[in-house]
Amino acid sequence: MEIMKTVAELMALSAVTAPKAKGQDYINVKVITESSVLTYLADEMSKCSEENGKKFFNRDAANIRNSQALVLLSLKNAKHAGLNCGACGHPNCAMLEAVAQGPEFNGPLCPWRLIDLGIALGSAVKTAGTLNADNRIMYSAGAVAKKIGLIEGDIAVAIPLNASSKNIYFDR
Repeated sequence: MEIMKTVAELMALSAVTAPKAKGQDYINVKVITESSVLTYLADEMSKCSEENGKKFFNRDAANIRNSQALVLLSLKNAKHAGLNCGACGHPNCAMLEAVAQGPEFNGPLCPWRLIDLGIALGSAVKTAGTLNADNRIMYSAGAVAKKIGLIEGDIAVAIPLNASSKNIYFDR
């Protein structure tokens, strides 16, 4: 459905223009509408479910298979905000320079950059809601999209989209 591509692109616009801490932008956005890529992501999510024992990855894979578009958001090369606020648990931001690969995401990440990602996500889903496109923020699909290289970044989150008479993301 071509209109879902337009909805996804408008969501991307909302994410990109959302406010960011200190006006610094580390948000990476990608729109996917090709059914073959959505199927590939869903298949990989099912494989990850078997590997990591997280059953909800497989449940969410079924949603991705039935989606018409996907918006991916990530934090890419996010530098700390330099506020020395202690919200990360360290006395100064320099402690955040050492990035380690976790099982699904890299860290540590500055809490203010994670808030930026949250605001971008909220702006994107607000746009989807305004346009009456069913959607759901998914950690699982973002983690696997990052793993298989659909989006670059230290942490990624996915927003699948569907337009039908019943919201597939809440009837699971």
